[in-house]
Amino acid sequence: MALEDTWVFWQCRGRDDISRIRDISPGGMFIETPRHIPADTETKLHFLVQEGEIDAQAVVRHARPGSGLGLKFVAVREEHQRQLSALIGRLRRLYPQGEKPR
Repeated sequence: MALEDTWVFWQCRGRDDISRIRDISPGGMFIETPRHIPADTETKLHFLVQEGEIDAQAVVRHARPGSGLGLKFVAVREEHQRQLSALIGRLRRLYPQGEKPR
Protein backbone atom coordinates (compact mmCIF):
# COMPACT_ATOMS: atom_id res chain seq x y z
CA MET A 1 0.00 0.00 0.00
CA ALA A 2 1.46 3.33 -1.02
CA LEU A 3 0.83 6.72 0.53
CA GLU A 4 -1.63 7.55 -2.24
CA ASP A 5 -3.64 4.54 -1.07
CA THR A 6 -3.62 5.50 2.61
CA TRP A 7 -6.87 7.01 3.83
CA VAL A 8 -8.34 8.22 7.10
CA PHE A 9 -11.97 8.43 8.18
CA TRP A 10 -12.53 11.62 10.17
CA GLN A 11 -15.31 13.32 12.07
CA CYS A 12 -15.52 17.06 12.55
CA ARG A 13 -18.31 19.49 13.43
CA GLY A 14 -20.98 16.79 13.24
CA ARG A 15 -19.92 15.55 9.80
CA ASP A 16 -18.10 12.42 8.66
CA ASP A 17 -15.61 12.33 5.81
CA ILE A 18 -12.84 10.20 4.35
CA SER A 19 -9.63 11.70 2.98
CA ARG A 20 -6.35 10.64 1.44
CA ILE A 21 -3.31 11.17 3.65
CA ARG A 22 -0.64 13.20 1.84
CA ASP A 23 1.93 13.47 4.64
CA ILE A 24 2.21 12.04 8.15
CA SER A 25 4.64 12.37 11.05
CA PRO A 26 4.53 11.64 14.79
CA GLY A 27 3.16 15.15 15.35
CA GLY A 28 0.40 15.22 12.75
CA MET A 29 -0.57 14.89 9.13
CA PHE A 30 -1.87 16.62 6.02
CA ILE A 31 -5.06 15.30 4.41
CA GLU A 32 -6.68 16.07 1.08
CA THR A 33 -10.12 17.65 1.34
CA PRO A 34 -12.05 20.42 -0.38
CA ARG A 35 -13.66 21.28 2.97
CA HIS A 36 -12.53 24.41 4.77
CA ILE A 37 -12.33 23.90 8.53
CA PRO A 38 -11.20 26.75 10.80
CA ALA A 39 -7.94 26.48 12.74
CA ASP A 40 -8.19 24.95 16.22
CA THR A 41 -11.25 22.85 15.30
CA GLU A 42 -11.11 19.42 16.91
CA THR A 43 -11.37 16.26 14.79
CA LYS A 44 -11.62 12.56 15.52
CA LEU A 45 -9.54 10.28 13.31
CA HIS A 46 -10.04 6.59 12.57
CA PHE A 47 -7.44 4.73 10.52
CA LEU A 48 -7.94 1.20 9.24
CA VAL A 49 -4.57 0.24 7.83
CA GLN A 50 -2.50 -2.91 7.57
CA GLU A 51 -0.95 -2.06 10.97
CA GLY A 52 -4.41 -2.34 12.54
CA GLU A 53 -7.02 0.04 13.87
CA ILE A 54 -5.80 3.45 15.04
CA ASP A 55 -7.98 6.07 16.77
CA ALA A 56 -6.72 9.58 17.48
CA GLN A 57 -7.82 13.14 18.11
CA ALA A 58 -6.35 16.11 16.29
CA VAL A 59 -6.87 19.82 15.81
CA VAL A 60 -6.75 21.74 12.57
CA ARG A 61 -3.57 23.83 12.44
CA HIS A 62 -3.94 25.23 8.93
CA ALA A 63 -6.08 24.91 5.82
CA ARG A 64 -5.03 25.21 2.20
CA PRO A 65 -8.18 26.03 0.22
CA GLY A 66 -8.80 23.44 -2.48
CA SER A 67 -5.95 21.30 -1.19
CA GLY A 68 -6.46 20.12 2.36
CA LEU A 69 -5.90 20.43 6.07
CA GLY A 70 -2.86 20.28 8.31
CA LEU A 71 -3.78 18.41 11.49
CA LYS A 72 -1.86 18.17 14.76
CA PHE A 73 -2.31 15.02 16.84
CA VAL A 74 -3.44 15.88 20.36
CA ALA A 75 -4.28 12.39 21.61
CA VAL A 76 -3.70 8.85 20.38
CA ARG A 77 -5.29 5.99 22.26
CA GLU A 78 -2.52 4.34 24.26
CA GLU A 79 -3.21 0.93 22.78
CA HIS A 80 -2.91 2.41 19.24
CA GLN A 81 0.38 4.29 19.61
CA ARG A 82 2.45 1.32 18.47
CA GLN A 83 0.33 0.92 15.32
CA LEU A 84 0.66 4.64 14.50
CA SER A 85 4.45 4.44 14.85
CA ALA A 86 4.50 1.36 12.60
CA LEU A 87 2.35 3.13 9.97
CA ILE A 88 4.64 6.17 9.93
CA GLY A 89 7.71 3.93 9.68
CA ARG A 90 6.25 1.95 6.78
CA LEU A 91 5.32 5.09 4.85
CA ARG A 92 8.76 6.61 5.45
CA ARG A 93 10.39 3.48 4.05
CA LEU A 94 8.15 3.67 0.96
CA TYR A 95 8.80 7.40 0.48
CA PRO A 96 12.25 8.24 1.88
CA GLN A 97 13.41 11.83 2.26
CA GLY A 98 9.97 13.32 1.80
CA GLU A 99 9.27 11.87 -1.67
CA LYS A 100 5.60 12.17 -2.50
CA PRO A 101 3.54 10.12 -4.94
CA ARG A 102 2.33 11.87 -8.07
